Amino acid sequence: MDKLIITAALTGAEVTREQQPNLPITPDEIAEAAYEAYKAGAAMVHVHARKPDGTPTQDKEVYREIKEKIAAKCNVIFQPSTGGAVWHTAEERIQPVLLKPEMASLTAGTCNFGPDVFMNTQEYMETFAKTMLENDVKPEIEIFERGMIDNALRMVKKGLLKTPLHFDFVMGVPGAIMGEPRDLMYLANSIPAGSTWTVAGIGRYELPLAVMAIVMGGHVRVGFEDNIFYSKGVLAESNAQLVARVARIAKECGREVATPDEARQILGLTK
Repeated sequence: MDKLIITAALTGAEVTREQQPNLPITPDEIAEAAYEAYKAGAAMVHVHARKPDGTPTQDKEVYREIKEKIAAKCNVIFQPSTGGAVWHTAEERIQPVLLKPEMASLTAGTCNFGPDVFMNTQEYMETFAKTMLENDVKPEIEIFERGMIDNALRMVKKGLLKTPLHFDFVMGVPGAIMGEPRDLMYLANSIPAGSTWTVAGIGRYELPLAVMAIVMGGHVRVGFEDNIFYSKGVLAESNAQLVARVARIAKECGREVATPDEARQILGLTK
């Protein structure tokens, strides 16, 4: 079994300071949150940028500042989002890929997203995949529903995605696949042999799915994008606190936590 890759999803596009007072918003705050998560055991950070007022932005220059500030603190894998907020255009969403990060997210289909719709047409998906291919960026294939796995495999056949693929199962979003144990087993058993996978449980699903992934040989994403609580009704102090809990549970289960460079080996990011 590979060592465990822990990803910290630091900010997201929906969470506000009113909901989580410790949410990092500015590039300096996001970089510091990334560093603290790295010290707690994170090998990768999944990043959404914000404007100074907290509004989500896909502005390449804001992502550039965040990327550089994180790199000055630690060698954690920087993975920007191409999901952005549900109202961003495809042209806005793709901007961070032009910075040539090691990885970026690529959502493989459309789904309901609470009261909204997260739109990812075939044209969007193929444009994002082609842009990542051209910029030597490894996609993390975001899966909100089982059919999205098939969408990704069709892009493999078209030469737009290279194998082995790395999937992120985002589970528990209202309107998409839920986060019961059977749901994770279903997704994990539906991807091609040789693939790697991470699970991101939303809200109350975060911790039980993380424990399942640890023992199943998958990887884990935690952080304020997905869950702002440490326990029921108790807000988490930081992203690092959520990372540290997963690292501690993994140790108790006898599974070592991967460093950023070990994660690069597992994910095939080394050149």
